[in-house]
Amino acid sequence: MRIKYLIVRFSSIGDIVLTTPAIRGLKEQVENAEVHYLTKPQFAHLVENNPHVDKVHVLKSSFRETLKELRAENFDYLIDLHHNLRTARLKRRMKVLDFSFNKLNKEKWLMVNFKRNKLPDKHIVERYLETLSVFDVQYDGKGLDYFIPEGEEVNIQDALPSSHHHGYLAFVIGGQHATKMLPAESIREICRHTNLPVVLLGGPEDADRAERISQHYDMAINACGRFSLNQSASLVKQAKVVISHDTGLMHIAAAFHKPVLSVWGNTIPEFGMYPFEAGTGSHIFEVSDLKCRPCSKIGYKTCPKKHFDCMMKQDLTGIAESAKRIFQQNKPT
Repeated sequence: MRIKYLIVRFSSIGDIVLTTPAIRGLKEQVENAEVHYLTKPQFAHLVENNPHVDKVHVLKSSFRETLKELRAENFDYLIDLHHNLRTARLKRRMKVLDFSFNKLNKEKWLMVNFKRNKLPDKHIVERYLETLSVFDVQYDGKGLDYFIPEGEEVNIQDALPSSHHHGYLAFVIGGQHATKMLPAESIREICRHTNLPVVLLGGPEDADRAERISQHYDMAINACGRFSLNQSASLVKQAKVVISHDTGLMHIAAAFHKPVLSVWGNTIPEFGMYPFEAGTGSHIFEVSDLKCRPCSKIGYKTCPKKHFDCMMKQDLTGIAESAKRIFQQNKPT
């Protein structure tokens, strides 16, 4: 007899990728588990290619329509990995046994406002898995998952110039908030110091910044907005080393076990969302002695203190030297 589970996680790219060990564990470790996933329409493609998900549901414009579709499935359990007001409403109306992820909002509030660290020393992946502990689901040691459809793998021989065919650095220059991103001038300085072929990755909103960088560093290719998310993931997968802000592509890089040099601004790795089981040589870069940091659990358009020291004081030379060292170690002999 099939046991039907509904996993709920509405956003974002990184958060959904971070749920993949829980999805895999539920599917592979629980006998007769049928796993469904509810998310927003724009994120459905992140789970549609996951072989551990039996069916994907998306939020409709009408809550009533969404509820009707879900009720028709007759779920046995609801696993709430988002845990907000919308999921609370859903759980009340679904009337099935549910288990909810602890977002640690109080602990994050204390850290942001009073710099009192009451956060557990656990990655969010571990906390997602704890939500499934009643089903005896345990971490299997396989890391994160990201599945690229065959048609969206990028052939770098066709997509990139010959200078990049034998290896390149993928630099994810974007971020959900400005206070999580290095200034364009800092990115340009890192690129120059590496003296490596670089592919600049991000969305269409990052294309102008990337252009300013590539105009002053001729070995940088502006790929921002030119490729789909899956294609960008393919470029990350084929890179020798990845430099990234706290973004969804950072977690995708970790899913491919790439060496990830993650750069942190106003948020902190202690929130539990640093690269999970990334490749050898991975390192976190942050300005850790700032009294104002973290100033938010998410981010801002501009620095509240106006100095932006969390990014302006980054060790740009250290980031570049780390990238060069990893690149050389991964160079074919």
